[in-house]
Parts: sequence; structure tokens; C-alpha cells
Amino acid sequence: MPDPNSLYGPLDPAPDAGWVSAPPRMGFFTDTSVCIGCKACEVACKEWNGVPDSGFDLLGMSYDNTGALTANSWRHVAFIEQPRPAGHRTPPFAGDPTGAVSSGPTSASAGAAAAPDTGTSPGLPSGRPEAAARMSAGPEFLGMPGAQPPGRGTGAESRTDFRWLMMSDVCKHCTHAACLDVCPTGSLFRTEFGTVVVQEDICNGCGYCIPACPYGVIDQRRDDGRAWKCTLCYDRLGTGMTPACAQACPTESIQYGPLDELRDRAAQRVATLHERGVPEARLYGHDPGDGVGGDGAFFLLLDEPEVYGLPPDPVVTTRDLPKMWKRAGLAALAMAAATVAAFVGGSS
Repeated sequence: MPDPNSLYGPLDPAPDAGWVSAPPRMGFFTDTSVCIGCKACEVACKEWNGVPDSGFDLLGMSYDNTGALTANSWRHVAFIEQPRPAGHRTPPFAGDPTGAVSSGPTSASAGAAAAPDTGTSPGLPSGRPEAAARMSAGPEFLGMPGAQPPGRGTGAESRTDFRWLMMSDVCKHCTHAACLDVCPTGSLFRTEFGTVVVQEDICNGCGYCIPACPYGVIDQRRDDGRAWKCTLCYDRLGTGMTPACAQACPTESIQYGPLDELRDRAAQRVATLHERGVPEARLYGHDPGDGVGGDGAFFLLLDEPEVYGLPPDPVVTTRDLPKMWKRAGLAALAMAAATVAAFVGGSS
């Protein structure tokens, strides 16, 4: 049974684009579970590709001040701060086969509780009980007037923790790339590695590719109006080099290689996380049968795609164009036939 995606996009992008002896399709696997939000990938991308500075912009809503993928930000490390009730995690050694977590007081605390209260503390001079009391209570809080130090005056049930989710976002280099379908000048093209690249020298700035992208990746630069996005460092791939962002990532959150190998590696990573008690780990953009035929850059996420600002079920926006043109053609023929009939009927 033929794949329905073959009706509106290539199944093997590089050969379909005319590359006779194409190498294996290359891509990115971004493992967000080990991303530390350092933004080294953003800096490396700008330095290698000569991407202009985005400027100093404080969003006021997050520590992430890049904000989104733009014409001047081809890599974007998103910061998602999620408030969670304190104590939502499982105790570190609960259920550990080597021993159980002790719920009683430690020997040190038990000894302290059993010691008689003499009004002094060990190591403090007797005769100054007020000084001993202040020092045993901990350091004095020197914050704003009327403020309380963190955690003081509140119980564990009223405190909240933050879970930080980091994700280095990038162009997905879709198998079924709508931006390629709508580009009138051929500025966008499919490389021999299966990636999608913009040739800025022949881009006329029409902007058709921007609404065509289901991920909202492509953007126009304000000073010249041309479209810009990640090229997956096409100039580096041709010489056997690793893309700048993956080369700079200190935790190997961004992994580059043949797409089939990356998909196998990602599946193993998800299985490992599930075994370690992270059931929310999932892959996004890895499925060749999804609405865009699978992405050349896919991700391991720790929450729903919407949390990261990703569409939950992306579909190539040009999927229905053949049907639309067919219906438009039939409508035009019907109007022409009606017009001819009206003239013939009027003349007789």
C-alpha cells in the first residue's frame, strides 16, 4: 500500500530532488533531558554563519531573552520554568534495594534533643545566654525591611519549586517542506544531505515561505526583507565537519549524524529514561508517517509539545493544494460554460 504522504512530498528527499548519488540523510537529534541552557549553540551558530547580533533584549518574562527563532536567531534555547509543589519528586533512596529511607531522627538530632537545656551552647561563653540564643538560631537575615528569609515562616506545603525545561530549537528540515513548494524563485532548495537551505542571493523577499512553515521557523530580516533560517551548516557538511551548534554543545544535547542512526539512538534513550522513572520522556518529529513525513531535526521532550511552543500535530501546509487547484479549475470551467450558455441563449 503506497504511503499517502507520497502524494504531496518526497519520501526520500535527496534523490527526489535530483541527487543521483546522494549520501545518507543527515540531521539533528536534540536530547532536551541533558540540555543545561548554556546557549553555546546559539553563539556558535552566530559566529560561524555570520548571523547578526539580536541586540540586548530583556523580555521580562523569563531568563531566556532570545525569545524565539528569528532571521537573526537560527538556534534558540527555550527556557520553560514550571512551578511545582515542593516534595513532588520521589525521595532519592525510596525503594532502593540496598536499604530503606529512615523516617526517624538521626543520631545527631536525637542526641541534641536528649541534651539538657542549660541556656548555653557548646563553644559559647557561659553567662551570655542572649548571644548564645542568637547564634544557635542561625545567621541574622539582613534583607529588605519586613521581609522574611526564603523558607522561613512558611511550611513545606506552601513552598513551590521550579522545574527548568531547556530545549535548543532549530529549523526542522522537514521531509515534506511546504517552504519549498511555495518558493517562486527556487531560493529554497533540497541539498544532497536531505536538508533545506535558503539561497539568500536569489531570495526576492516575497515572504510566501513564512506562513507556509507549520513550525513558524522562517523569518524575514528587517533591513533587507529576505528570508533566513538554519542551513544545518551546509558549508561544513560538504567538508565532513560537524555543524557548529553540535560541535559547541558541552553536554552533547545536540547530536548530528545519519538520520536513521539518530532515530535508533533516540529510541534507546527514551527506553533508558523510562526505566529510570521518567515516563514523560517522548520523541517529537521522529515519525516518518506524521503530517510532515518526519523531521530532519527531531527532539526528545520531557513534556507535551505545546509546553515547548511546538504544534502537537504539524501538517505540511501545502498538502491540500492539488485538491484546491482541481476544484478551482472545475469552478472556472463551470463559470465559463455558464457564461457561454448565457450568451448563446441571449443571442437566440
